[in-house]
Amino acid sequence: MLNALLIFAKWPEPGRVKTRLSPPLSSHEAAELYRCMLLDTLASTNAVAGINRMIFFSGGPERSADFRLLAPDAEVVMQDGENLGERLSNAFAKAFSLGYRSVAVIGTDSPHMPVERIEEAFTVLNEKKADVVFGPSEDGGYYLIALNDPQPELLRDIPWSSPETLARSLEKAEDTGLKAKLLASGFDLDTVRDLHRLRDESAQPVIAPRTLSFLNRPDAI
Repeated sequence: MLNALLIFAKWPEPGRVKTRLSPPLSSHEAAELYRCMLLDTLASTNAVAGINRMIFFSGGPERSADFRLLAPDAEVVMQDGENLGERLSNAFAKAFSLGYRSVAVIGTDSPHMPVERIEEAFTVLNEKKADVVFGPSEDGGYYLIALNDPQPELLRDIPWSSPETLARSLEKAEDTGLKAKLLASGFDLDTVRDLHRLRDESAQPVIAPRTLSFLNRPDAI
């Protein structure tokens, strides 16, 4: 395989995931929602042809076995780094050291993202049409980043989880001589408004079915 998809994930433990949604959700409900999002992300990406998947997880090493049970086909690696930039840089370095030509990273906050966007990112890179691909999020960040080579400088001194994340990343790409390509914009599931939007706009129940099932419960927010 020439392409690797890296999925950054957490274990759905109450009090450690989707904390911005608690309240109104209880910590256990927020963890259950995240579990649905994680499972939907793993299920949808399993359908992407021509890639190997690697799960980069945060938390203790004891969670490695748990993630292997969820995705037996994927290599499971613990995240390494003091901040998101370092963790991304180290993950890219790990994947490229294994011989992959193109590597993309996604999280689990956009389980409704069409997998065609992942395929598009790899097509752009494999055909050398860009050096870096971003999937922009409406909050100013990005739901996907993909590269053909390790680019640690691109990931340094970025204001992570801010409205300036993507803009600063594009500036860094230009400063380092990298040609960037933007995919279609998307949105993460971070707030109650985001959850309502997904529930109201989803015409296809096959997209993120577990997440939508959670949101469509009578007692859901």
